[in-house]
Amino acid sequence: MPQAETLAALVGVDFGKGDFTASLEELSLLVKSAGARPIITILARRASPDAALFVGSGKAEEIADAVAEQQVDVVIFNHALSPAQQRNLERVLKVRVVDRTSLILDIFAQRAQSHEGKVQVELAQLQHLATRLVRGWTHLERQKGGIGLRGPGETQLETDRRLLGERVKMLRSKLDKLHKQRVTQRRSRGRNNAFSVSLVGYTNAGKSTLFNSLVKARVYAADQLFATLDTTSRRIYLGDAGQVVISDTVGFIRDLPHQLVASFRATLEETVHADLLLHVVDAANPARMEQIEQVNLVLKEIHAEHIPQILVWNKIDAADLAPGLDRDEYDKIRRVFISAQTGEGLDLLRQAVAEAAHRNSAAPTDENLTEVYEDDLISSIPTS
Repeated sequence: MPQAETLAALVGVDFGKGDFTASLEELSLLVKSAGARPIITILARRASPDAALFVGSGKAEEIADAVAEQQVDVVIFNHALSPAQQRNLERVLKVRVVDRTSLILDIFAQRAQSHEGKVQVELAQLQHLATRLVRGWTHLERQKGGIGLRGPGETQLETDRRLLGERVKMLRSKLDKLHKQRVTQRRSRGRNNAFSVSLVGYTNAGKSTLFNSLVKARVYAADQLFATLDTTSRRIYLGDAGQVVISDTVGFIRDLPHQLVASFRATLEETVHADLLLHVVDAANPARMEQIEQVNLVLKEIHAEHIPQILVWNKIDAADLAPGLDRDEYDKIRRVFISAQTGEGLDLLRQAVAEAAHRNSAAPTDENLTEVYEDDLISSIPTS
C-alpha cells in the first residue's frame, strides 16, 4: 500500500539579512528532497526572533489557521529553532514542527549509503537530539514519584542521557578508526606522489556529474540537493602531469548544521588534505556569488581555506556562456567555464589541473610539517 504524501507548510522569517527569496526557494527544494510536498508558504518580517514562539503569538495563530485549513502534516521553519520554541509551536499548531537543521539531518539520513556515511549521520542526529533532550523530560522530573514514574535510582531524563552518551561514544570510536584508515590511505598516495584534487561546491552544483565525466565513473548524480554524501576517489592520467587522484565530496549549503561539519570530519578530511580544490559553481544560478561565499565559509571552518582553488563555472549550457578560462596577473588559471553535462570545456579543465600539478611538483615539500599540521587540525575540530 503506497505511503500517503506528507503535506508541508513552509515558514520563512525575513530578518533583513542575506538573499531571503533564494533562501526560501532552497527550503522548498530541501523539503522536496526530504520526500514531502510544500503546499503553502507563510512569510513574516521581524527585527529579531520571539523568545517563546520565534514568530510571535499573532503570526503563530495565523500559521495554525492555515495548517487547519490546508490539513498540513508538518510545519517546516527555514531557521534553527530552540527546543523550547519547537515545543511551544507544536502546542499552538497541533502538528509536528521541524526546523532547518532537523530537515537537513533527515535528508542526510535518507541518502547515506556507506557504513561510514550512516555512522556520521547518526552521530550528528544524536548530537542534535541531545540539545532537545535537556528539556524533553522536565515534566517527569517535577513529579516526585508519580505512579509508573519511579525509576531504579535515576530519572527518565538521566537514563536517556546515559544511553545517548554511550551510543555517541561508540560512534565516535568507529569514526576514529575510519579516520586512521584514511590517514594511512593518504600517506600511501603521498608516497606514490599522486597529486590530490578535491571537488567542492554548493549542493547541486554538478560535482558528481563532473566527477563522472572526468574519471568515467558511475557515481550517483541527480538534480537534487545532497545527492552525494560519501566521498569517492579515482585516479586519472593527465599526460606529463602524471597520475592525479580526484575526490568527489558532500555538497555544502548555507547554515550547514555544525553537527554535520563535525561528524563528517573523516569525509571532509579529503578536502582538507587536497593539493587543489576545484570549486564547482552553478553558473546558471542567480545566487551563485552568495553560494561561493557560503562554500568558502565552510572551507574556513574545516581549515581548508589555505588550499589553492580554481573556480569551475559549470552548467554554461544553461547559462548561455562559452567555454573558456581566466588567468590572474601571475598567469595562474583561476576560473574555467565548462558544462559537465555536455562535455564542453572539459579539455580546458584538464589543462588547468595539469598546470596546477606541474606547479605543485616544482614547489618544495616538507612531509614532517604536513604530519604535524594534520594532528593539530584533527584536535582542533569540535566533536560535540
